[in-house]
Amino acid sequence: MAETINEVKFSDAAMAEIQRYISHYPVGRQKSALLPILHIAQAEFGGWVSPEVMDKIAEILNIQPIEVYEVATFYTMFNLKPVGKHVLEVCRTGPCCLRGADELINTLKRKLNIEEGETTADGMFTLKPVECLASCGTGPMLQVRELYYENLDSEERVDEFLEMMRQKEHETPTWAK
Repeated sequence: MAETINEVKFSDAAMAEIQRYISHYPVGRQKSALLPILHIAQAEFGGWVSPEVMDKIAEILNIQPIEVYEVATFYTMFNLKPVGKHVLEVCRTGPCCLRGADELINTLKRKLNIEEGETTADGMFTLKPVECLASCGTGPMLQVRELYYENLDSEERVDEFLEMMRQKEHETPTWAK
């Protein structure tokens, strides 16, 4: 059953953080808090923002829902469908491709038995190719949340990386600590 705006409820801690961001801007300019609020929402609701969550954000900011959709769909850091515990954002721009990004993506697809944009059956990993992550000299590389994993240029390194990620517990968002 789909959530309605009234059913979408941020935790008290998340709402306090949202209000803190909104307070940084003059009345009538609360839309300026949209990016950090989308980050809070994504952390709060399982790593993605549904249309219902975006509608709730629009209601909180007193803006039109399309204004939230425009921003959420523009930036690749926001997930618009459910994702795995670990979103593997693989840089696929020229320098990383020269250093083996295509091979890294193909290795991950084979080892995880998924295609780009898909999530593993156990919900652990989502594979998401992205544009430049500004680590050209250490490619092929990928990002999981704020952390970079670089020089993933061999099957052994990919195996070590995947095993390490399987062992990691879900991290608490910085704003909730």
